[in-house]
Amino acid sequence: MSTQHSIFRKFAHLVTAQWVRDGLHTALIVVLARASASTYGEFVLAFSLAQFILFLGEFGLNQPMVVALSRTWGDKGQVLAQYGLIKAALLGAGMLGVTGFCLIQGYSGGLLWMSLGICAGCGLEPLAGSFFVALRVRHRQDLEAYVRSGSAMLGYGYALTAVYLGWPAWSFGLFKVVENLCNLCGSAWLCLRDDGEGATRLTLGRRGLERAWRTAVGGLLFVVMALAAIGYNKANVFFLQQHGGSEAVGAYGVAWELVDGASNLVASILLSGVIYPLLVKLWRTDKAAFATLGRNSARSLTAVSLPVMAAIAMEADRILPLIFGEAYAPHAWVAAWLAPSILIAFLHNLAAYMMLALGRERLLLWIYVGGLCAGLILCQLLIPGAPLWGAALTIVLTKALVAVCTVGYCQRRVGLLGFKQLALCAGSVAMAGVLWLGLGRVAPREVAEAAALMPLLWLLWRWRPRKNA
Repeated sequence: MSTQHSIFRKFAHLVTAQWVRDGLHTALIVVLARASASTYGEFVLAFSLAQFILFLGEFGLNQPMVVALSRTWGDKGQVLAQYGLIKAALLGAGMLGVTGFCLIQGYSGGLLWMSLGICAGCGLEPLAGSFFVALRVRHRQDLEAYVRSGSAMLGYGYALTAVYLGWPAWSFGLFKVVENLCNLCGSAWLCLRDDGEGATRLTLGRRGLERAWRTAVGGLLFVVMALAAIGYNKANVFFLQQHGGSEAVGAYGVAWELVDGASNLVASILLSGVIYPLLVKLWRTDKAAFATLGRNSARSLTAVSLPVMAAIAMEADRILPLIFGEAYAPHAWVAAWLAPSILIAFLHNLAAYMMLALGRERLLLWIYVGGLCAGLILCQLLIPGAPLWGAALTIVLTKALVAVCTVGYCQRRVGLLGFKQLALCAGSVAMAGVLWLGLGRVAPREVAEAAALMPLLWLLWRWRPRKNA
């Protein structure tokens, strides 16, 4: 019981810090969106670029770091130095790439410096993450939470102040540098100080350099996979900026914030934090239970996504202006076009984690690379003629193509959804559509929407997770 209480307490510390950061980030994007659609569009573009730096810096290194730092006979200072060297090299390479991309695209001075500031700040996050991993190994999640919360308040406080005072874009973009420099300095000081067992010293000899090189080569597959994944998710934003301008990116950005929020919540907490570790364990110990967990998860995720998608599609024209301002009301239809990506993301992420548990990393890599190629082709075909509509359709089609491959593979291996389940799902969706369209002509809007949600909520109740499942 005490162990469970300890685990919950550590989890609570980290979740609280995440809520602080997410709350401040939400406040910032709402203020930016309400202040200027163009400025917000530039912010979305800069943050999209920063995701490449962040994924590149993570490099799939934090998981093996836990193992390396947990060894009683290992030199923790050497481990931190080795991984820090790799992440610093990746940050330098990433910044050179981002700078070259911005110059080729011909971004204005303000957008260029905002992008470089946010990218540099996000690139510091993986460096701080090494020391946070060390704190977790010491079971000091409380210290990590304090540092993360304080740094988020300083960084986002700086950003909100810059927006309020009307500071230029380049100075505003430094808020991520402020946040993650505080994270880096605070976490490094806590890790390297003398905690009663002697101070940890960062050391890196010839053998350390050799081990760092082997670690980097070993993780190459995962970094290419991560870059391909973020590439097909963000390519449409850069094409939209080129053909539609910053205001179009802002209109797309507010719709994507609404839709992607639900997808990320499930992907980051439920799938990666709960279901994936179970899948890995069950594939090694009980393959029948592995298949059962996959089927039950696919069914529940499908049932959860449908009413969420319907609510967003039907209420987007009210939700977006309420949160971000009336300027976005004419473009609320974008959220309805993006809504199908929720179901697609749920099922794809489940299938991707199942493939990783099955040891099919190379196949998943090729699927992601194929998705990136398909996404670039769709961007070129659809966005120039109708930028906003093309950007929304491109991301949904690209995600759907990737999901067909990953879900199709898992369907063939374990049979995620049977014919009767698919028929029941299609029938519920069809009934919802009939009720919405039919009642929408003769009854108040709210009545039609409530009636349309009933079949979907019934399916959710019928496919709810069960204790004995």
